[in-house]
Amino acid sequence: QVQLVESGGGLVQAGGSLTLSCAASGSVSGFSAMGWYRQFPGKQRELVARINRDSSTNLVDSAQGRFTISRDNAKNTMYLQMKSLKPEDTGVYYCRVDLALGFIRTYWGQGTQVTVSS
Repeated sequence: QVQLVESGGGLVQAGGSLTLSCAASGSVSGFSAMGWYRQFPGKQRELVARINRDSSTNLVDSAQGRFTISRDNAKNTMYLQMKSLKPEDTGVYYCRVDLALGFIRTYWGQGTQVTVSS
């Protein structure tokens, strides 16, 4: 069983920076992909950034040049470094891990709120 715990959210002014962390308990070495998603009020969760099994990364257009996704295998932790934050980045950010177990099992964290004031 895998549990994911996010941290690092908070209130920041536009132009500021935050780094989100997602700590995993349990082995995630068999992951197929892991990533960060965000959810705006009344909307579905959407992908922000993802690390794939082959270490390639994907970022949505709005995050290009501002966000960086990374992981520390030794700490079993994934990060999302966010710079030049904008009010439209405000939302709840969730980490997600997809484990390849012969089928894909998906785990979600509980979410962390990011609020960017103008």
